[in-house]
Amino acid sequence: MYFFVTLPFILQKTYFAQEVKMYVNKEKHVVVGTGPLGLAVMRELLIREKEVIMVNQNSSIELPKNVNLIHANVSNFEESANAFKGATVVYHCAKPDYTKWSEHFPNLNKGIIYGAGQAEAKLIYADNLFMYGSSKQPYNESSLNLASDRKGLVRAQMAEEVLEAHHSGKIRAAIGRGPDFYGPYALHSILGERVFKSALQGKAAKVIGCIDVPHTHIYINDFARGLVTLALNEESLGEIWHIPSDTTVTTRELIEQVYKEIQKTSKVQCAPKQIFQLMALFNPYMREMKEIYYVYNQPYIVDHSKYERTFGLEVTPHVKAIKDTLDWYRNSFLLRK
Repeated sequence: MYFFVTLPFILQKTYFAQEVKMYVNKEKHVVVGTGPLGLAVMRELLIREKEVIMVNQNSSIELPKNVNLIHANVSNFEESANAFKGATVVYHCAKPDYTKWSEHFPNLNKGIIYGAGQAEAKLIYADNLFMYGSSKQPYNESSLNLASDRKGLVRAQMAEEVLEAHHSGKIRAAIGRGPDFYGPYALHSILGERVFKSALQGKAAKVIGCIDVPHTHIYINDFARGLVTLALNEESLGEIWHIPSDTTVTTRELIEQVYKEIQKTSKVQCAPKQIFQLMALFNPYMREMKEIYYVYNQPYIVDHSKYERTFGLEVTPHVKAIKDTLDWYRNSFLLRK
């Protein structure tokens, strides 16, 4: 008799557990931007078995079969709201052309805030550190916004808009900031193809600035993991967080590790400030970087102790991150070009 009485209850509990599991799996994580960081966030979410939607304006890109791509101009409020419909979390990893930040970034930010608000989704904004301006002291989340260049001012304005929208109740948001990243698809980073691809081809690494001062670099997969951690923890909301990276060393030390990994002698071509300024006369990208040259010409150290105290520390050692990045370049069609 006991068996027949309890069987419906057991079945009900089993069914309820399945319902809960299905509900959890129905979380929809929308990643805006299919650049290097957006793709890294996608990979991290797939590791955690989350449903992922990628959004860009019109670019075609090869994605895993279980990831959908939506084309939308998220600067447009209506398109943004439609693209984010049903989202649990929206990750703001979008970035306009480097030479068009002042013209396009503010409207892009406003559209993403609006769309996340309409969806009642958490907004996790992937930020950098340009707003802090030039300082030889380690940057922490309390550092003042002292930038006077256009890029730093734009970034400061966008972060203020995100936090204001959170504190006014329009959205629930957190900001994750990271320094220069390297890793898969990060071709145009300081530690991008001009270092990794050049090394594998037996050429000299090409960099700018002073490479013998401490400079925090973050492995892109660590940046992505940190952003997803912010999304999955309510205590992150309403705050700025510096995403952790491995120990800060000089850029030269990281370049030497790249060549050591492939058992070659390190070779570096470093453009001094005068050469860089000359290049900026003819290269629009270099012209834009001229404003933030200080980032690469003085100590650039990021303090992530606030994040570590709250969420713990899980970072990839530079040695392993460099090995994995080299493997990616070896296996990438880009190396064969």
